[in-house]
Amino acid sequence: MNAHRPYPPRPHLPLSRILEMNLGFLGLQFSFGLQQGNMGPIYSYLGADESQLPMLQLAGPITGLLVQPIIGAMSDRTDSKWGRRTPYFLIGAVLCAFGLFFMPLSSSILMAMSLLWILDAGNNITMEPYRAYVSDRLNPDQRQTGFLSQSAFTGLAQMLAFLTPSLLVGFGMNQDWVDSHNIPYTVRIVFMIGAVLSLTTIVWSVLRVRELPLTAEEKAHIAAQPKGALATLREIGHAIADMPVAMRKLGLMSLFQWVGMSGYWTYAVYSISRTVYGAADVHSSAFHSAVLTNGEVAAFYNAIAFVTAFTMVPLVKRIGPGPLHALCLFAGGAGMFALPHVTDKALLFLPAIGIGLAWGSIMGNPYAILTNSIPPQRTGVYMGIFNMMIVIPMLLFAIVMSSLDLGFVSLGFDAYKQVLGGDPRNMLMFCGVCLGFAGLSVLWVREGRVQAMPQPAGAVA
Repeated sequence: MNAHRPYPPRPHLPLSRILEMNLGFLGLQFSFGLQQGNMGPIYSYLGADESQLPMLQLAGPITGLLVQPIIGAMSDRTDSKWGRRTPYFLIGAVLCAFGLFFMPLSSSILMAMSLLWILDAGNNITMEPYRAYVSDRLNPDQRQTGFLSQSAFTGLAQMLAFLTPSLLVGFGMNQDWVDSHNIPYTVRIVFMIGAVLSLTTIVWSVLRVRELPLTAEEKAHIAAQPKGALATLREIGHAIADMPVAMRKLGLMSLFQWVGMSGYWTYAVYSISRTVYGAADVHSSAFHSAVLTNGEVAAFYNAIAFVTAFTMVPLVKRIGPGPLHALCLFAGGAGMFALPHVTDKALLFLPAIGIGLAWGSIMGNPYAILTNSIPPQRTGVYMGIFNMMIVIPMLLFAIVMSSLDLGFVSLGFDAYKQVLGGDPRNMLMFCGVCLGFAGLSVLWVREGRVQAMPQPAGAVA
């Protein structure tokens, strides 16, 4: 059960096919981009306080914590006529499209929270099998290209998600045209575009680059595994106990990396609103301008991520994904620390270059280290557990940085007000420091250096 058996050799795929198999990541990450750029403002439009925002966005961390390891373990043991991972792609895509379509129609904070849980459940059901699909479908010497292709699509999709509202305004829409719940109509249109894109791109990928048929040995291995919910939970527990050393080391990097990214995504728009537009009122035209500016800055750094994801491929082969990731995290940390000190809109794009380098690396290089360190028959469950290393820092960030008064109980320490003075500019500087510590942490992962990476043979080292 725990033997580290190599994959059978996979057909070598041209770059065009690798891109096509990852096209679904375009729709999936368009959805994530919409969340990053709009959920905070949507909650604010509906009456939420800034200090409540991390707690209100707990759907992502909690669904990721619960859903991905379970879906990962289940997909490892799935043998259906549709494939091993494909059923999860399709179920997740439908849930994601539903959540996206109805989110901008929210009439209350509770309705928006409920739809976010559905949306994040769909995203997480799709995400983990998609990561495992790349590892299943490609030989070790092509996996770095596969994961960096996902990183490139992440950059492109989120660039489009962040930029589309500004394009709509450029085409003549009024940025201050809002519905009865103060949600701009630009938000409504871009979320509905996302619903269509999420579903169609995932369906295209799974139809155009189908999963490989399982070998007789793989089928026998799946058939021999115990079935049921308890068996799935036991498998997750055993996998955690058997976790490879490289994966354990990546946990510290993930802690700092994802606390930094969570804080940036939540509070960047509020920092820009104060520094560039001198506004804190979320119902003002100046705040609407800040939301559009934040989208343009985010589109720019995602464009940087899109371009650099491909240019990183030869650098990864030269120095390894670990040192390269550390350099990118240092650049991202410097960018986040500098951003709150910029008062001119045009100059915001300079620190965004560093953030783009970090984001392009985050979505590819850690997975290149990970997949060459884990047993192939447990790829799904380990991808799910690695996602726990993403969502647990986000969960800790939400609990520590915000409070949410439910009437009968108050949740959270609210360090946002008590330590950072309720100032989003201080939050962004804190996030920059976190990315710096993440860069130092990844240098500790010697398995990410080029001399420790497996050579392109048929087996995983």
